Amino acid sequence: MKLQHYLGGLENLGPIDFEKRVFVQEWEKRIFGIHTAMMAESAHLIDALPEYPIDSLPTAFKSNWTWASLRTGAEGMQPFEYFKFRYYEKWLGGISGFFVGKGYISDDELKSRTALYRKQPNAPLPDQPNAAIRDQIVRYLHNGDSGLRPYAGAVLFAEGDTVTIADPVAVDHTRLPGYLRNKQGKIVEVYPGAFSYFVNTGPDGIGEPMPVYRVSFDAAEIWGEEKSEANTTIYADLFEAYLRPPL
Repeated sequence: MKLQHYLGGLENLGPIDFEKRVFVQEWEKRIFGIHTAMMAESAHLIDALPEYPIDSLPTAFKSNWTWASLRTGAEGMQPFEYFKFRYYEKWLGGISGFFVGKGYISDDELKSRTALYRKQPNAPLPDQPNAAIRDQIVRYLHNGDSGLRPYAGAVLFAEGDTVTIADPVAVDHTRLPGYLRNKQGKIVEVYPGAFSYFVNTGPDGIGEPMPVYRVSFDAAEIWGEEKSEANTTIYADLFEAYLRPPL
């Protein structure tokens, strides 16, 4: 991912926030709920392994929204803006920008509603989800959407193989940690089946179903001897597109 999303090995970034609460303020719970409702109504669920009645769901939401959508919005932020905002503030910005960009709400309408609730925090909220959508949200929370898919292709690597991590061109969204690029690791597990990803990342290489591997790395090879604890191993689950034979 881009700089602000994988900070491993970077120094002098300032104090670390050790806040352990999942939700610091009440409004953050609502943002999490909105995101969950969007995923439960996402058009991509038409192809989900747990079958969802997307075609008959009484909703005006007709777009794809997944964890990848949320992450792409955050990764697209200007780095200084990213560090300025709290975790759920980033969610709020990404979700708001998505709804405006897709035409579900205009920028003026969003500003107007924001001004209303700032002036009248106890003003009535929009209607709650109807029964069908509410049932869909609960079912989605229980069953989710597995990326596991049938796969008839050959698995390129085996347990014990040494691999070099690829360094694909930068794109809007990736699942490859920046600190692993061009590093050498060893495959310690080949997960059964194959896994698709929520979006196709183009030249980054993921999207269609492919094998996923658990790869181990010597921490000293990543961070250097002086910055690593002795006998420390780093593990990462990586799509096959991110692996290459050793150089």
